[in-house]
Amino acid sequence: MLTGSEIEDGLEDAMRHPDPVIDIAKLSLTFQTNDGPVHALSDIDLAIEPGDFVSFIGPSGCGKTTLLRVIADLERPTAGSITVNGVSPEQARLNRAYGYVFQAAALYPWRSIAKNVALPLEIMGLSRAEQDARIKKNLELVNLAGFEKKYPWQLSGGMQQRASIARALAVEPNLLLMDEPFGALDEIVRDHLNDQLHQLWAKTNKTVVFVTHSIPEAVYLSTKIVVLCPRPGRVYDVIDSTLPRERTLDMRESEEFLKIAHRVREGLKAGHAYDD
Repeated sequence: MLTGSEIEDGLEDAMRHPDPVIDIAKLSLTFQTNDGPVHALSDIDLAIEPGDFVSFIGPSGCGKTTLLRVIADLERPTAGSITVNGVSPEQARLNRAYGYVFQAAALYPWRSIAKNVALPLEIMGLSRAEQDARIKKNLELVNLAGFEKKYPWQLSGGMQQRASIARALAVEPNLLLMDEPFGALDEIVRDHLNDQLHQLWAKTNKTVVFVTHSIPEAVYLSTKIVVLCPRPGRVYDVIDSTLPRERTLDMRESEEFLKIAHRVREGLKAGHAYDD
């Protein structure tokens, strides 16, 4: 029988080393097509801890979005294993354990911003009072308070994406999956939204998995950067950020930032066979 001190030591160890939010082992995915099999992902090993901000970066066709979709149970692996919050991706989806932000804002133009944020809450069958409380809370989080009655076409592209983030957060997930949400925006707007997203992550302590093609974006936002290489998609490098948790855009000119960015860039070069 364990002594009291042994139990206490075990609890302290569990707190120091919590179970991963996402645990992936030897995962592969092959699509069957008329032209033969397409090996999209191969032998992926990855653990994402609670509160991590993890970016997937790599060239087009390396499986970034496919891996994100596997986590979200939108694609099924053909080999290996994956758990999300300790259960299968399917069960995590049914538990509404994650929010998903797509490349496009995907807002319904005939619904106001408040009504767009309310959509998943209506599906969940929440009371009007609970819906209103969550709409207010999450629009404030993304700095869209006062825009509840506006329609998507009345908002800029950046504001529309912030509304889509509010909608994803409204279901109160502990995990946020983001598929290159700022890729279509100009650099100035993108910088602003990077800063706002970092502040949002710091406030909510959500676990975030973020797909991007941008090295500065990945380095600025992430606690961990996963460099993927193509044909088939596989993990080339996993970089734990040494930047402080509190960050500003000015930090992008610092020596430590540039050092991490250089390692990402070198990983992308080494992992991508340009002569294919």
